[in-house]
Amino acid sequence: MTEKNDPVMNDQTQPAETPAAEQQQTPAQPADAMARLAELEAELAQVKDRWLRSEAEMQNLRARTKREVEDARAYAVQKFARDVVEAADNLRRGLEALPAPREDEAELLTKLRGGFEGVERAFLAILERNGVAKHDATGKPFDPELHQAMAQQPPPEGVAVGTVIQAWTPAWTLNGRLLKPAMVVVAGEGVSETA
Repeated sequence: MTEKNDPVMNDQTQPAETPAAEQQQTPAQPADAMARLAELEAELAQVKDRWLRSEAEMQNLRARTKREVEDARAYAVQKFARDVVEAADNLRRGLEALPAPREDEAELLTKLRGGFEGVERAFLAILERNGVAKHDATGKPFDPELHQAMAQQPPPEGVAVGTVIQAWTPAWTLNGRLLKPAMVVVAGEGVSETA
């Protein structure tokens, strides 16, 4: 009889012990699970924040790199362009050094002047096609971004103070960036004739 009772007791004992074990683990497990869930959510929030910051940094880096590459392309020839505009200025000075055209001048001088003027036009067109622009300052308001004031003079009749009266050299830009400022004489207020 004991043998028959043993399995029954075991069957009865196990079910009786299982609910007690579950009762002991049940209150602890939800608290542990909730704590673990909160911990995982906090960790997820940190990872998400780091990812968003990393993504923003990458976008900034891409934009900065793109801008630097574009600048490098646009301004890689800046030193060369500065030297070339010096040659253009010297060509203009040479043309201005020629005597004024007259009707009775030698044919050779007329041809030389015409040839040099043609060379200058072609030279300036080549520069413009490559992003180098010449800016004449005469008669325009003084702009410290483009002009370098070399002298001040009293304003002539009808000319506003701060206007460029004379430009000794033009301003040159490369793709909108200043290569060489114009050297100018500016109409100044309170400047005496003798100064």
